[in-house]
Amino acid sequence: MLNSSFKNISPIDGRYKKKTIFLKNIFSEYGLLKYRMKIELKWFKKLSNILKINEIPKFSKNSLIFLKNIRKKISNNDIKKIKKLEKKFKHDIKSIEYFIKKKIKKNKFFYKIKQFVHFSCTSEDINNLAYALMLKKSKKKIFIPYFKKIISYIKYLAKLYKNNSLITRTHGQIATPSTMGKEMIIFYYRIKRQLKQFKKISILGKFNGSVGNYNAHVFSYPEINWCEVSKDFVTSLGLIWNPCTTQIESHDYIAELLNCITRINNILINFNRDLWGYISLDYFKQNINIKEIGSSIMPHKINPINFENSEGNLGISNALMIHMSNKLPITRWQRDLSDSTVLRNLGLVFGYSIIAYDSLLIGLQKIKINSKKMLLELNNNWQILAEPIQIFLKKNGMNNSYEYMKKITKGKIINKNKMFNFINNLKISKKKKKYLKTLQPKNYIGYAKNIIKKLM
Repeated sequence: MLNSSFKNISPIDGRYKKKTIFLKNIFSEYGLLKYRMKIELKWFKKLSNILKINEIPKFSKNSLIFLKNIRKKISNNDIKKIKKLEKKFKHDIKSIEYFIKKKIKKNKFFYKIKQFVHFSCTSEDINNLAYALMLKKSKKKIFIPYFKKIISYIKYLAKLYKNNSLITRTHGQIATPSTMGKEMIIFYYRIKRQLKQFKKISILGKFNGSVGNYNAHVFSYPEINWCEVSKDFVTSLGLIWNPCTTQIESHDYIAELLNCITRINNILINFNRDLWGYISLDYFKQNINIKEIGSSIMPHKINPINFENSEGNLGISNALMIHMSNKLPITRWQRDLSDSTVLRNLGLVFGYSIIAYDSLLIGLQKIKINSKKMLLELNNNWQILAEPIQIFLKKNGMNNSYEYMKKITKGKIINKNKMFNFINNLKISKKKKKYLKTLQPKNYIGYAKNIIKKLM
């Protein structure tokens, strides 16, 4: 019989399973269930600490351990029971509530107060906090470390290649020189800037009942300040309290989070494409692995597959995140379920990004600068010095210096000898001619090295 992984529709659970398996503890059905259970049990515990709720005694140490173990020691059999309840009642949150109540019935301390499980909660009180905790963990433990690792490696390459001059290309055509280090440091700076914004994005949570007004709470216990209780409960989870919502937390922060990841992914798509192009120009050589096959028919090929894989998976992730960031902040009146099915795909969306980050990092470790090719190209294209020469001549009183250099260089390949002959025929002093001859394509790089140094 075939391995079940070969029958998976999504490559996240098949081809790329090993790369994304750690996401399952957070974003799988099992992960979501455990986070929901965590919120239910913490709310039950919170109620016991509200002095004005006389019906619930303060939980003892042993009772707290009992509650903790319901979630901590959840078994496959327990999950099957919850899913069986869900199948029966057609409601995922209610099935968790019933499961917990059934569990605590076995404990004498909890038996008489089991009705307070899920007290005054709407399903979204549980759901929004569960997803918030999932996003909080993935932000801190997955995305920030990945972004830091990518930034760090690009910084290393920028420093390594700070002296390697290259011809740039604007509109795909040969243009003013730079250094490979400078071109790398641009991406370092862009991602680092987005990472600062990413870190500042707050993860919000709400806990205010069926339509956000604490209706059932206030009717049952009017003497309790439920806004303060809600705020204290949400912030105790390490989240920012949202004081004003409909039945659902508005998901604006999720859109902010996804949009920021999308921006970083777009920068990385740009980076992948540039590296792909530099490999095509032979500015980078890729490590040769004699066991690898680049083409089923062309034995010589070494394809930039890691950068192509990264680009493709970033594109899939971004397409889904753009839909999510556009859809999630919009709901019909106080509630509809269209966000529910979308949120369940967070793990899939993040999985494609993780695959892309890994592919990029692997690709970066396979490339080595081809400085000889870059220098040869510079030395074969002295016409790029038309820019500084026309500016220098303009400074020295030639009004039509641009037009003059255009006539000599446009659409032509100029070598060193031709450029020096041109300089010798200029009507300027010998001193100025000597200064112009110090100019070479490889050293016409402006502040390229200084920019790297300042950003390091």
